[in-house]
Amino acid sequence: MTKLAPPIRVTVWSEFQHEKNNPKVAAIYPDGMHETIAAHLSGSEGLCVATATLDEPGHGLGDERVNNTDVMLWWGHLAHEAVDDVVVERVHQRVLAGMGLIVLHSGHFSKVFKKLMGTTCNLKWRDEPGDREILWVTRPGHPILRGIDDHFVLPQEEMYGEYFDVPEPLETLLISSFGGGEVFRSGMTWARGAGKIFYFRPGHELYPTYHDRNVLRVIENAVRWAAPTPPPKPVGYGRRELGWTESRK
Repeated sequence: MTKLAPPIRVTVWSEFQHEKNNPKVAAIYPDGMHETIAAHLSGSEGLCVATATLDEPGHGLGDERVNNTDVMLWWGHLAHEAVDDVVVERVHQRVLAGMGLIVLHSGHFSKVFKKLMGTTCNLKWRDEPGDREILWVTRPGHPILRGIDDHFVLPQEEMYGEYFDVPEPLETLLISSFGGGEVFRSGMTWARGAGKIFYFRPGHELYPTYHDRNVLRVIENAVRWAAPTPPPKPVGYGRRELGWTESRK
């Protein structure tokens, strides 16, 4: 009998602030960006998905939650400084111990990403009106890019431009070009301790980026790539109080 691999336990973390305070954002993501991403991942085989947000006690990232997460996704923007340093250290230590971390869009300026990078993580940006973004594949065949053509287009996004002050990555997988001529390294990987890190640029709250099939495919691929190998023992897996949602596939 073939022994089934334990599921990858995923936590999607988001501030969940824009959706509460901006009707335009709420119309695109009525349950929050984190729930949109989680809904897609929950339909994928072998993933066990939960969400957490800033306003929950301990930002939803207590010891038990973090220690039972194999891959964490992080989206932040308005409230980077509101994230408790104790929680930042908890996530940081878990990454060093082997948890994968996927940092999305403006999460580049989060405390935890800056702590892991050791740099300012600053960049150039231009906001509204939304700009066309073309994401060009620079490492075809990489597992994070499985099922992605040589490029894909987002009709509207916020422009991020170089220079992006991060350490030299292990791999640059995607480069974006924008209507104003700017370019940006939009998909990069690093290793910190035993943990894998992927930064993925798209995801401005005013645009339906997390409904785009290519964006969601990259995120799902990245979750599988970032998962510890072999996975740690699934302590507490499936316990209702942790809020995990098992894939039904």
